[in-house]
Amino acid sequence: MKIASVHPFILHLPLTSDSISDSTHNITHWGVVGTKIVTDDGLEGYGFTGTHSHLASDRLITSCIQNCYAPLLIGEDASDHSRLWTKLARNPALQWVGRAGITHLALAAVDVALWDLKSKKAGVPLWSYLGGARTKGVEAYNTDIGWLSFSKDQLLAGSAKAVEEDGFTRIKLKVGHDDPNVDIERLTAVRKRLGSSIRIAIDGNGKWDLPTCQRFCASAQGLDIFWFEEPLWYDDVGSHATLARNTTIPVALGEQLYTVDAFRSFIEAGAVQYVQPDVTRLGGITEYIQVADLALAHRLPVVPHAGEMSQVHVHLSYWHPASTILEYIPWIKDHFEEPIAVKDGVYARPERPGASTTILAESFARYGKSLS
Repeated sequence: MKIASVHPFILHLPLTSDSISDSTHNITHWGVVGTKIVTDDGLEGYGFTGTHSHLASDRLITSCIQNCYAPLLIGEDASDHSRLWTKLARNPALQWVGRAGITHLALAAVDVALWDLKSKKAGVPLWSYLGGARTKGVEAYNTDIGWLSFSKDQLLAGSAKAVEEDGFTRIKLKVGHDDPNVDIERLTAVRKRLGSSIRIAIDGNGKWDLPTCQRFCASAQGLDIFWFEEPLWYDDVGSHATLARNTTIPVALGEQLYTVDAFRSFIEAGAVQYVQPDVTRLGGITEYIQVADLALAHRLPVVPHAGEMSQVHVHLSYWHPASTILEYIPWIKDHFEEPIAVKDGVYARPERPGASTTILAESFARYGKSLS
C-alpha cells in the first residue's frame, strides 16, 4: 500500500445558523481543511482539521501538507502510520519552525488520512481496526443550541427542543459575557426550564481571568454544572489548578492543546478533570491515543472536542475505555458518505470501513476553495 499521491483541499461549509458566536469567536462557516492520500492500489484516505474558514490561514495548512509533508510521504508504505508520524512530527527542519499550530494541524490531517486508509484496507470501521467497540452506546451532548450569540429566549427554546423533542439528556451552553451575572441569569433560566435531571455543561472559551471565574463558580454553585470548559486562558496551567482546587464544578479543557506533553502538564498539576483531546489539534489519531491513554492512567474521563464534528471521534469514543460522552455539532455531517447520526441522545455506531472521513464529491464541487 504505497503512497502514490497527496492532494490537499479546502472546503468552507455553512453552519446550521447564519452565524454563531462564543466569548471569543464569531463565524459563519466551518473550514474542513486537509488532504486526500491515494495509494498505488487505488485506495483513497481522507483526513482533515477544523478551522474558522479564514482562507489565508487555511492555505498555510494546505501549503504545509503539499510542500513539507507530501515529499516525505510519496513512495512510503501507508500502513506504517507510527513510523510516518515520527518522520513528520520529529522532522528537524519542521520542528524548528513549529511544534504546534499550522504544522500540527497539517500533521493531524495527514495522520487521520493514513488511519482511514489502514482501516479501509482491512475492510472494517476504524473502531474495529483499533480493537473493537464498547457494547453500550456513546452519549451525545448538544452544543449547537447554546451559543452566546443566542438570546435567552432562543437559548430556552433550543434547549427545550433538544431535550423534549430530540431526546438529548446532555447539553452545553456558552458563557463569557463581560458581566458574568448575565450568564448566571441565562443558566438559571435553562435549569428551571429543563429540571434537575438534565446534565448541563458550560464553556467559557478562555475569556475570563481567575478572579472572575472564582466569583462566577461561587454564584453557579447551586446550578449543578457538569463541567466548566476552558474557563481561563488556554495555556495557564497554574490558574486552572487553582480554580480546580477551589470549586466543586469540574474543569474541562484540551481543544487548544497540541501535544501529549501539554496535556501531561495540566493532568499532573491537577488542573483538569475532563480531558478533551481533539484529533484535529493533536497530531491526529496517533497522538490522540497517547493522550487518551494518559488520561486513563490517571483515571480521568476523556470527552473529545469535536473539531472534526465527531466524524472521527465517534470511532475513538466507541473504542477507548475512557470515553462515554461525545460532543454533537451537526454543521458538516451532510457532506460525508457516512455522516454522524444521533438518536435519542446516543450516537449511532459507524459501520462502513474507514474513519468516516470520505467527503461527498458534490460537496467538493460546491464548497471547495482554491489552494492559491
